[in-house]
Amino acid sequence: MNRYSGTGPADAWAPALELLVHGVGGATPEGMLGDPRTVRVAGDDTAGLYRRTADVDAELHEDGERDAPVPEAYTWCNLTSGNGSRAMWLLLTPFMIVNLAHWMRPPTGRRGLNRTYDVLVRLIALTLTLLLVAAVCEVAMDLVGWQCAGGASCVRGKYWLGFAAAHRGGWWSEPGRRLALAALVPGALTTLLWWLSHRTWYAYESQRPATDDRPRTGGPALALPGFWYGRRLVARLRSAHTAAGLLTVATALLVPALRHDHEHGAGALIATGWALGGVIVALSAAAVTETCRAGRSETEPDEATDHRTARLLLCGGPAVLVAVAVYAGWHRADWVSTGRLPADAAFTALTLVQGALIAALAVTAALMHHDAHRPPDAPGIPAQSAEPPHFGGHAGRAVLHGLGGPAVALLACALGGVLTGGVSQRIADWLDRGATPGQEGGPLRGPPALLTWQASIIPVLLVVLVGVVAGAAWRLWREQLAVTEEMAALYPGEARQPARTRQIAGAIARARLTDSVASLVALVCGVSFVLGAGAVVGAWIGGSGPGEAARGTPGPLPDVARAAQSLGSWLVGAGVVALLALGRRAYRDASARRTIGILWDVGTFWPRAAHPFAPPCYAERAVPDLTWRMATWTARTGGRIILSGHSQGGVLAAAAVWQLDPATRRRVALLTYGCPLERLYGRWFPAHFGPSQLCSLHRELSAWRNLWRRTDPIGGPVRVGEGTVVDRGPLKDPVAYGRTPRHPLPEPVQGHSCFPSDPAFAAERAALLRRLPAPEPAGLPAQGSSGRSSG
Repeated sequence: MNRYSGTGPADAWAPALELLVHGVGGATPEGMLGDPRTVRVAGDDTAGLYRRTADVDAELHEDGERDAPVPEAYTWCNLTSGNGSRAMWLLLTPFMIVNLAHWMRPPTGRRGLNRTYDVLVRLIALTLTLLLVAAVCEVAMDLVGWQCAGGASCVRGKYWLGFAAAHRGGWWSEPGRRLALAALVPGALTTLLWWLSHRTWYAYESQRPATDDRPRTGGPALALPGFWYGRRLVARLRSAHTAAGLLTVATALLVPALRHDHEHGAGALIATGWALGGVIVALSAAAVTETCRAGRSETEPDEATDHRTARLLLCGGPAVLVAVAVYAGWHRADWVSTGRLPADAAFTALTLVQGALIAALAVTAALMHHDAHRPPDAPGIPAQSAEPPHFGGHAGRAVLHGLGGPAVALLACALGGVLTGGVSQRIADWLDRGATPGQEGGPLRGPPALLTWQASIIPVLLVVLVGVVAGAAWRLWREQLAVTEEMAALYPGEARQPARTRQIAGAIARARLTDSVASLVALVCGVSFVLGAGAVVGAWIGGSGPGEAARGTPGPLPDVARAAQSLGSWLVGAGVVALLALGRRAYRDASARRTIGILWDVGTFWPRAAHPFAPPCYAERAVPDLTWRMATWTARTGGRIILSGHSQGGVLAAAAVWQLDPATRRRVALLTYGCPLERLYGRWFPAHFGPSQLCSLHRELSAWRNLWRRTDPIGGPVRVGEGTVVDRGPLKDPVAYGRTPRHPLPEPVQGHSCFPSDPAFAAERAALLRRLPAPEPAGLPAQGSSGRSSG
């Protein structure tokens, strides 16, 4: 196949390898290799390397007739899919979204702004944990343990709650003991989240980098040896969030008991309660401090043990919760549960804190974006932090003028608030046997006013989303008309066929909608902010819900308000069920997975840097896998590698190439197709995939080629600039408009798939192999400096 002609033994044999990496939706080794007879040569059932049976030992046998490299498939789909139970991860979507906000920062050379941005995102993530735990406390402790178990009419027919009913006078009937028992639910949930985070880190993310002898500073962040290994950060954040969740449960348990003791003058119990309250405040301050102090150490793998404060929090949180449970469960003969627990102020304060943090994050991101676009010679700005000019379209331009991170953080908080309010209202509707919670004479007072208002805005938000979809459909229609007029230039000399023209034009128009996602996000964020602010104001001045606020108003407004309040609770219940059903189907059905897999695979590509309870990062397993394979294979064989990545596989391939040492990187050529490196990652994550980073990657590679189509809604050109051409495209899709002697049957519109079937693929792969340096004898280091392709 390839003969070595440099120093060393004459005619030394050195093979070539094509390492294939699939994209979103997964793929089978048989499909990637085009052969039903495959065998796994490395890895496990979660992620592995596969070859055709005939190629298992191809490195050992010289084949002078082989012109193409040996294909080898890396499959990683089981890192993000599996059995249907993993659909439960979708319930943690707000955690995943806020973790994305950490990586959406604009590029800047000012450490202070970077540090401020990190701290603000981590604090927002902490508030989401508090919101989740507080919502479970509201449902389990307030609605069930305090209100329903405290009223005979609500308990009637609920045999599972009868043992704790207040009117039965049993041991569990005292309010404090009912609350302590109900506190097991949020406490168990927090413990489960801690266990899942701990278990999944060791299962997916604890892979060591390939080498540790590379430069510790300088260059893109993805090239640093510790980027894909952050053990201590996740451990510290996990301890802080776990402690914060348990302390939230302890607070919800302590406050009503302490308030009762103050009203009845129980001196010893009051002193005990205040002492426990002081411990909770101290540990809460320690959890916030730990969250702020934690940071990523990317210059080297973060192998350090847990910080002593983290260990204190992990031990202190459960201990305080147990102590408060004993305090609340102490016998109080005159304690009767009435009304609702004092949680209104807590939820309102938490919402206001989230709003303030997001506003501060937006200011910080705006300063970073402004800083990144100052001239290279501006005082205080390093030359390497300035981005090169963009090359048309959206190249080099961060989404929303650098405010993508704050917008995504706002979406995470809005989604968390809507789910919290909707679930609380739905549980209250179920417990009170169809009556409106909070209605005079009803069995329940219902959830806090803010949660009721948040549930009531769900129908309004749904109307807005329907309007957004209608606007997108109108824009798609206009785009399709515009593309229809371009078809004569795309396929000159062809007889027009209206149905065929509409098919191709529709595919191109739908692909162009991807570039409108940022404006849609901005619109949804604006509406969410207005509705959220309206919910806070309504809860402050409008009573326990829209129905009560509109009571006595002339006209149909009271009926509309009550309908919105009831419809919101039903919609969120149906939404949670639909989310779980969709997630379960997506993990079992490849076609459904491709539908929702884009956001999921982008969200779980990044390490858990802001929220430790987010779904695990598959790249912390996949990138070391690819890096180890390329480094060890080239060292053992002296051969050359074509790293071939489709879609998200192209992003993984780029991340893996960045992790290679220069000698190995010199022996690797990159072939990407359907790749979102610039179109999505470059715009949404400009600090890590911006123009300067992609230009740096191109300079450090011997050769790189990127294939793209107009009909592809995900991939696009890379446009690294510098007078070179990395992209080839747009490839014609379909390859023929009508029937031709070469294409006697109608050719399909491929869009994002089937790039290897295009004639350009094999031609570009062969050209990349020719551009690579001559093969090195096995066991000898690479000589010379890395070359670079000019297209």
